[in-house]
Amino acid sequence: MTHKAVLLDTSFFLRFLNDNDPLFKNADSYFRYFIQNEITMMISTISIAEYCVGGDIHELPLRNLQIIPFNLDHSKRTGEFAKIVFQKKGKLKLKERNIIPNDTKLFAQADCEKAIEFYLSSDSESLKIFNLLRQESTPKFQFIDLNTPYNETFGLLDL
Repeated sequence: MTHKAVLLDTSFFLRFLNDNDPLFKNADSYFRYFIQNEITMMISTISIAEYCVGGDIHELPLRNLQIIPFNLDHSKRTGEFAKIVFQKKGKLKLKERNIIPNDTKLFAQADCEKAIEFYLSSDSESLKIFNLLRQESTPKFQFIDLNTPYNETFGLLDL
C-alpha cells in the first residue's frame, strides 16, 4: 500500500525554520499534522539547492524528509508543463518574474511521483502557474497554500 505524500517547496522551509515568520504557525501545524497522519514529507533536490542559497543544508529537518532527486521522467513532464506555461505566460501577470522554471520542475516531480497527493507552498506566484497548468493539463496533485491553516485545508475542527 502506498502512503500519501506531500512535496514541500522552498517557501515552506523558509517559514517553518523561522519562528518569527507570520506563516511559521501554519507551517509548524502542517508539519505536525503530516507526522501524526503518517503523510510522507518529501523535499526535492531542487528545493534543497534553492534553500542553500541563503541557508545551510543542516538546518533542514532531513531526518523527517524523503529526498526526491530530479530524474528523466521528471525532465520529460517538466518540458510538457513548461511548454504550456511559456505559451500562456501572458495570462499569468507574475509580479517578480516572467516565469520560474523551478516551479514547473517541482510540479513535474509532484505529478510523476505516485505517492505525492499534495504540494505545499506559500508562493502566490507559483500558485498562479499551477492554476494555469490546471486549465491546460491535469496535474494529479492538490496545491496547498500555506496561508490557509491545515485544519481548513483538511476540513478539521481546530479544538
